[in-house]
Amino acid sequence: MTGPDMPADHTASCSCGSLRLSFRGEPLRVYACACLECQRATGSAFAYRARFRRDAVTEDQGERRRFRRITENGHWMDNIFCPTCGSLVYMEAEVIPEQLVVSVGCFGEPKFAAPATLFWAKRKHDWYGLHEAIRLVD
Repeated sequence: MTGPDMPADHTASCSCGSLRLSFRGEPLRVYACACLECQRATGSAFAYRARFRRDAVTEDQGERRRFRRITENGHWMDNIFCPTCGSLVYMEAEVIPEQLVVSVGCFGEPKFAAPATLFWAKRKHDWYGLHEAIRLVD
């Protein structure tokens, strides 16, 4: 049950359902990113993600694997995915150690908050339009 006195719960899972994370409350930020790394990681034109505090996790189950990459600024970022179905469920980053960045599609919630920002807007594919309320950051 949700309401003004009870924060919402959100559960993200991979395609096969074996890797699951549940969160209490709403995300700190919801954004999209069109950088080349996000395009490659998702196999799509952009990533749609939500940042949660690590201490908001109420359930964490399932086997996972990680792929670590080094960002342009020299910091590590890990993509965490299911070893069975390959779904990229969340990310951890050196620069935000107390937060997890979750792939919004893994929540399966069509009414999930829209992104407030599109990062790397200069890499946005020409075919998709954005709501005028979304801030573009190059």
